[in-house]
Amino acid sequence: MTKEDVLRESSVGDSVPGRYSIISRNSERPVIHQVASAPMPSDCEFSFFDPNDPLCREVLLDPRTTVPELFAVLRQWVPQVQRNISVIGNEILKRGCGVNDRDGLTDMTLLHYCCKAGAPGIGDAESAASFARQLLSLGAEPSLRSRWTNMNALHYAAYFDVPPLIRVVLQASQPGEVDATCSDFDFGTVLHIAASNLCTSAVKCLLELGANPAFRNDKGQCPADVVPEPLDMPLEIADAAVQAKELRTLLQEVLPRPDDLLPLLPARPPGLISDKTRAQLSSMGLHIGDKVIIAGQKVGTLRFCGSTEFAGGLWAGVELHQPVGKNDGSVAGVQYFTCPIKHGIFAPLSKVSKLSERRKSSPRQPTAPVPHPRRIDLARVTSKVNTGTSLIDPLHVVL
Repeated sequence: MTKEDVLRESSVGDSVPGRYSIISRNSERPVIHQVASAPMPSDCEFSFFDPNDPLCREVLLDPRTTVPELFAVLRQWVPQVQRNISVIGNEILKRGCGVNDRDGLTDMTLLHYCCKAGAPGIGDAESAASFARQLLSLGAEPSLRSRWTNMNALHYAAYFDVPPLIRVVLQASQPGEVDATCSDFDFGTVLHIAASNLCTSAVKCLLELGANPAFRNDKGQCPADVVPEPLDMPLEIADAAVQAKELRTLLQEVLPRPDDLLPLLPARPPGLISDKTRAQLSSMGLHIGDKVIIAGQKVGTLRFCGSTEFAGGLWAGVELHQPVGKNDGSVAGVQYFTCPIKHGIFAPLSKVSKLSERRKSSPRQPTAPVPHPRRIDLARVTSKVNTGTSLIDPLHVVL
């Protein structure tokens, strides 16, 4: 089915037949649309856009209403908007927006917005899932990430606890995407994101679809470890504390036992290093087997360097001299190098430097602080841990 076919079908029932013509761009390259405000009717009695209101409906169907303005409507976190995701989304497509184009404010695609729109208490999961299938049939790419949050469609569906969207997105994704990591959640997986936001339905769905409960994030935490502590919650949300306890128990029960560990894939050949990685190591004066220090703190031997399946970029695998690591050289069932348990650790190559003799003799020499990575400001995002529902300022949506 082509874009024209889908849009013609979605146009059936329009109050003004033939008011649109399909706009095609010369280039299929996705674009980022400029930022605009939501187009509210002058006589509107409320502060949000309601597609069911006659005045708002007139604005929505007016061809002069632009794509950026309609993206601004999608940013409003109210049921009237989110339950009409397909109506608003199709109006955006009719105006020539590419299926993988992005909102200039949030850097989100229509599929990203769709995966939020099924949130319990705000949207309609089945309606959002139906529109997601339409977007995917038009060529929506489920692996695309917002450059503000580093989240893809699956991450959004998990954060907003929408199992139907999780299933739809995974059906269109590459194998292994169920454990896709996100840097804004300490390189945790989709399961980490759902667990940290008390999304029990999403957690159960992800486990059913093969998510790895033993995967550890950049802090060495598995999904059970990131469930909020009930003792840290205010007394007024006791229900959330009970939910947290039950969710942690569920995730702990599905962890593999020591005698039933996930089978490891064959270790990579120790000398197999790409030319790009070899050049990067050479520029840093490093070689496999060198003594290194990680972030000015942990000392060990460089055993691996290259790309990994748990995160993008170049990573260094180090065998630590002391049992203060997180693994035995394997992550999520992939063996990158071999060392004793608790002696292995992975770090971005940028955090690793060669251990000099002078440095070894002066272990207390102060080191420059490691700058924290830039984090997205989620101050306006209110999670279930705080309120029992996942609500967001409708005019300043980030996730």
